[in-house]
Amino acid sequence: MSNKERIFEFCELDFNSIIADQDEIRRHNPQRFEVEQLTGIVFEDDVRKRCVGYKDVTDREFWVRGHMPGMPIMPGVIILEAAAQLCSYYVHKFKLMGPGVILGLGGLEEVRFRDPVRPGDRLIVGAELLKMRSGAMCVCRFQAYVGQSLVAEGKIKGVALPIDALAHVSGTVT
Repeated sequence: MSNKERIFEFCELDFNSIIADQDEIRRHNPQRFEVEQLTGIVFEDDVRKRCVGYKDVTDREFWVRGHMPGMPIMPGVIILEAAAQLCSYYVHKFKLMGPGVILGLGGLEEVRFRDPVRPGDRLIVGAELLKMRSGAMCVCRFQAYVGQSLVAEGKIKGVALPIDALAHVSGTVT
């Protein structure tokens, strides 16, 4: 993927007009507490199957103290988690996966990290649904930016996980 194939244009985004805040994101995604990696959703386009959200990265993130001491850099796996949560939000909001399942991480392709993300940055993540098999799997491509600088990109595969089976085992999924 190249920067020329943007999922969204910055002129399409209005950070003063939030489509979904954290409470609304929680209606669609099961992650809570330290694992929540989206602050808000600012763009949805069901025709082009695209969505844009963001994470305001603070100095209170759970990873700041240890990754890396004295020069905190957001771990790549956390950037990927933010992208995966955006894809999950989109698929669940538009009821594309079907009932009784949540979206789990099934794989990654063509992932590249370009620049670091630090406390004080706003990580802007765009996702585009490429392939969907309801009740089974989906494939999305994502791009993550700080300002207008591309910091990460790739493809995420999501797989359907049955809520009842997970809730029975752990007792924590609702």
